[in-house]
Amino acid sequence: MKQALLVWVMLLTTALILYLSFNLGAAPPSDSPSNFNIYSLLTPIALVLVALEMLFCWVARKNYITFQESIANFGTAIGNQTTNVLVAVAVYIIYGYLWEHFRLTTIEITWWTWILLLLGVDFIFYWVHRWGHQVNIMWAAHSPHHSAEEMNLMVGLRASITQRLMSFFFFWPLTLIGFHPTDIYIMTGVHLFLGFWHHTEVLPKFWRWIEYIFNTPSHHRVHHGVNFKYLDKNFAEFLIVWDRIFGTFQEEEEKVVYGMYHGPQTWNPVIINFHYYITLWNYAVAAPYFWDKIRIWFMPLTWVPRGLPPKEPIKEITIQNQVRYQSNMFRGAKPYLILQLVLSLVIMLYIINANSSWSLMERWVGAALLWHSMFNWSGILESKSWAFSSELVRLLFTGVFFILFNEWQFELVPMAVVSTIVLGSIIWSSYHFIPNNSPAYQTE
Repeated sequence: MKQALLVWVMLLTTALILYLSFNLGAAPPSDSPSNFNIYSLLTPIALVLVALEMLFCWVARKNYITFQESIANFGTAIGNQTTNVLVAVAVYIIYGYLWEHFRLTTIEITWWTWILLLLGVDFIFYWVHRWGHQVNIMWAAHSPHHSAEEMNLMVGLRASITQRLMSFFFFWPLTLIGFHPTDIYIMTGVHLFLGFWHHTEVLPKFWRWIEYIFNTPSHHRVHHGVNFKYLDKNFAEFLIVWDRIFGTFQEEEEKVVYGMYHGPQTWNPVIINFHYYITLWNYAVAAPYFWDKIRIWFMPLTWVPRGLPPKEPIKEITIQNQVRYQSNMFRGAKPYLILQLVLSLVIMLYIINANSSWSLMERWVGAALLWHSMFNWSGILESKSWAFSSELVRLLFTGVFFILFNEWQFELVPMAVVSTIVLGSIIWSSYHFIPNNSPAYQTE
């Protein structure tokens, strides 16, 4: 009964998103990326669904969510959101130029052209996603999403900062057909949301006809599996028929083991985002031949430059032999990181909301502070000796800038609230996050 209720919540939410996106797409196109950000609409909805899943797991006593990985997921998600402004600018400048000078026709948005755009984005995404598992540089952009070792909606938020930029190298043909860049940007955001709610173990298999046509949580669990029979399967985001047509479909059968081979083994968002880029860079530096230094980035994952030893065969990760990464974190980390996560989400909404009072420069400063936050979270989760000093600097700068950006320096109540949060955070950090002062470490 509880699972059925969640199924209907997800389906109705999807229908609502499609309806709202159609109304946005049918509006007169804008030439400015600052007038609307689809993610400012989708993010609160995604957070509500995350809360519902957490509530279900708590009530049903399902062990699908762990604290440390959840913080890492939110950290990479927040970092990804800070790059969406860059993506929007690229879309409006590059796609706008193509649309103005090279489009074959002009496609007005109606209900049926909106569906055509959805199908076009979905078809291109299938191939981008498939190449993302086959070409080194594209796997470097995509692999942070697969580095999660569990499956829940927070994993759906875990995306690299380069994934969105990489994807937009491939959607440009839609501008030549005649779709306006605004509509493409909106639809890619909606399309991303259609794949967001597939990241869960809560929802079972659906009715057979749905499973045959559409991508579902069952199909996407397979995609995240490191079981040998599940590797490089089910690349679809909306319609699973692409996998059925092009021979990459796999039914969910045995228990799925989540993660990736040779993963980053850290909660540090910088390493999570650039782990495989670093691997490729090391190969490029070590390669004896100049041409191999270049083509390593564009070769299959199994390829090794000439003159270097071949990669060792991987041993299959199973339920029995999987050792999931976890770390000893400072005691007192949980309540502190939950509070800082909530505050960081508030700052993120200031950054991505088109109606925010913050200037472009203030948004970039806010994005830098968010990255500092995520970096510090990993230090707290992994009991790093530098965590307290780095967090002290971050708290002071964040408090000052948040007051100045909102022009609260002469308003007593907001000043008092921010100052209290900063001072309380400093006191908590000084007691718990200095190794010599801190009580014993803890894991989950």
